[in-house]
Amino acid sequence: MDRAQKTEQVAQLKQTFEETAVVVVTRNLGMTVAQSTNLRNRMRDAGASYKVAKNTLTLIALEGTTYAPISDLLTGPTALATSTDPVAAAKVAVDFAKTTDRFEIVGGAMGDTVLDVAGVRALAELPSLDELRATIIGLIQAPASKIARTINEPGAMLARVIGAYAAKEDA
Repeated sequence: MDRAQKTEQVAQLKQTFEETAVVVVTRNLGMTVAQSTNLRNRMRDAGASYKVAKNTLTLIALEGTTYAPISDLLTGPTALATSTDPVAAAKVAVDFAKTTDRFEIVGGAMGDTVLDVAGVRALAELPSLDELRATIIGLIQAPASKIARTINEPGAMLARVIGAYAAKEDA
């Protein structure tokens, strides 16, 4: 890798750190190509990304960003899982770590808050942004439908009473 490629990779990493909401640092302990491909596909499906980068280049890219405190986690064969959704990367990483012993979560960060392994697991247990939106919409719509039912119910009861009297007179 020549100097221009290294400079470009550092710029891409720096841009990633500026745009992302969470960074999960992982360690690959001899994963197969199939496992790596599976992990990348799962990350992509969740709206996250998974990137293996040289630690020295990553350390340079971290300088001046809010994620600078995770520099201590970058030892050995590491990779970064990132996402704009604060939960997506952590959720996929934790789920994948359960399926193989060749993948380990080292820690991570959410903004300038450094997370240990337990923090990443706790983050993964939270509902995703889409799940939260659906819950909020459901909560907002529920009172409106209850109000509509309450308003319509007296009219419906009156119609049933009139219908019963009409049926009684016809009989």
